[in-house]
Amino acid sequence: MTHINPQPVFSCQQLEKRFFGVPVLKQMSFELAKGEVLGLVGENGAGKSTLMNLIGGVLPADAGEMVLEGEPYRPHNPSDAVNAGVAFIHQELNLFTNLSIAENIFIPNYPVKRWFGATWIDRKAMTDKTNELLSMIELSASPDTRVEDLSPGERQLVEIAKALSIDAKLIIFDEPTTSLTSRERQKLFQLIKQLASKGISIIYISHALNDVLHLCDQLLILRDGENVCEGPVSDFDSSVIVTKMVGREINRLFPESTSQSTQRPALTVSKLTQPYTINDVSFTLYEGEILGVAGLMGSGRTELARILFGLDPHETGEIQAGDTKIQKNCISSRVNHGLAFLTENRREEGLMMDASIQENMALASLPSYQKSLTLINDKTHASDIDRIAVRVQLKHSSLSKQAVKTLSGGNQQKAVLAKWLLNNPDILILDEPTRGIDVGAKYEIYCIMQQHVKDGGSVLFISSEIEELMGMCDRILIMHKGQIQCEVKRESFDREEILAAALGES
Repeated sequence: MTHINPQPVFSCQQLEKRFFGVPVLKQMSFELAKGEVLGLVGENGAGKSTLMNLIGGVLPADAGEMVLEGEPYRPHNPSDAVNAGVAFIHQELNLFTNLSIAENIFIPNYPVKRWFGATWIDRKAMTDKTNELLSMIELSASPDTRVEDLSPGERQLVEIAKALSIDAKLIIFDEPTTSLTSRERQKLFQLIKQLASKGISIIYISHALNDVLHLCDQLLILRDGENVCEGPVSDFDSSVIVTKMVGREINRLFPESTSQSTQRPALTVSKLTQPYTINDVSFTLYEGEILGVAGLMGSGRTELARILFGLDPHETGEIQAGDTKIQKNCISSRVNHGLAFLTENRREEGLMMDASIQENMALASLPSYQKSLTLINDKTHASDIDRIAVRVQLKHSSLSKQAVKTLSGGNQQKAVLAKWLLNNPDILILDEPTRGIDVGAKYEIYCIMQQHVKDGGSVLFISSEIEELMGMCDRILIMHKGQIQCEVKRESFDREEILAAALGES
C-alpha cells in the first residue's frame, strides 16, 4: 500500500447539490490524504459524477465547503480547478483527435515567444516538454502524432500527461478502464501507483470492484447522494461493497432465463464481407433468442453491428430480416424491418446530450405518431414515453424539462433503450449495453433484454465481459480478426474455451 501522509490534501464538508429542486448530493463529507488512492463507488445516480463535477469546477455547490492544501477551494469553472492543480480525466476523454499529442496537452496554454509585440507558439519548448511528459508516462510516440492514430489506452495516457503538465495535486479518474485492453489496464494501474508514490492524490471511480480493491488504499461508498460507508479497502470485499451500494443483498447477478427460441429466423446474415473489417460472416439469430458475440478489441464485433444496422457499408453478402432481404446501406430500411441499435458510444452516437429526456426518447418513433404531413399526435406520444420510462425504470425528475446529459450513465443507457423500445422493434442489437454502469443498473438492463425475448423479440448482445454473455445468452458467437471463430451453445459454455477462441487458439 502507498504510504499515507495524515495531512489531508483535500477535504469537503457538508457539500450539497440539487437539480430541479431534487437533492442529488446530501451533506457530503470526506478527506483525501496526500499520495492516497481513494476508490469511489456507488450505483449510477448515487451522486459520484455530481460530486466530481463540484470538485472539478464543472458545477457549483449549493452548500458546504471544500479545502485544498489547507486553503478554501471553490472553483467557478474547470479552469479554476486546473489552475489550483486539480485534473479531471473523464470517462469520455476530452481530446481533439485531429490535433497532435503536444497540441492536446497544452490547449489552451501554449508556450509562446514574444518579439517586438508579436506573439507566436514556441514549438520547440512545446515539443521538448511533451517529450519529457511522454517519457514520464512511458508512451513511445512522437509529440507530433495525431491523437486519432492512438489506441484508447494511449489516449488515456495523453490525458494523464495533460494532468502532469499542470503539476496536478489531485487527479480524478472517472471509469478509466472501460475501453482498455487487459495490458493497457495493467499499465494504467502501474502508472497510478507511481503517481501516488510521488505524492499525487487520486480519486478513482469505477464499477469494476475487483480493480478498486486491488488498486485503492481507501474506499468511499455513495448511495442516493450520501456517504454511507468509508474506510480502508482491507475492510471490504465485493459482496459487502455491493450490499452497501444498493442497500440490500443481491443474490443473483442475472435474471432467470425466459428466452425460448422458436427456431424461426429473425435475422439471417450470409457471407458478409467488408475488406479489412469483417470477412465471410454468416449466422442466424432466431426469434425469442439472445445471441451473444464475444471477441477481443479489434475482433470486428462493433464493426459487424454497425454494418448490420447500415451505419457502415459492406462489399458483399446479404442481410435478411425474417424472409425479407434488407436494402444495402440503408438505415431506414432496417428500422422499418424492426431493427434497433444501441451503439457502444451512447454519448456521441446515441443521444443528443443537451436535449431533454423526452426529446431523446421520441426520436426513433416520431413517424409512427404522425397524424398528418406536419402534425404529431403529441398526447399519445407523451403517454407512451411515460409508459416506456416506467418500464425501463428510468430515474429522472422531469422527462420534458431535464436534459439527458444530467442523467447518470446507467440512466442515459436506459434512455437510449427506451428510445428504441418505443418503436416496438423485433431485433435489438446491443453493443456493450452495460459498459460503465453499476451492478444494479446492469441487472435492470438484463431484465429488459429478457422481457424483450419473452415477448417474442430477439437480441444480438455484444460484450467484452464473458461472464455476462454466459449468464444471459442462449448461444455465443466468438469472433477473431473479423471472422466467426466458432459458436458455443449454453450447455457447452466454458470461460477458458471462449477466451481461447477469442485469442484465435482453438
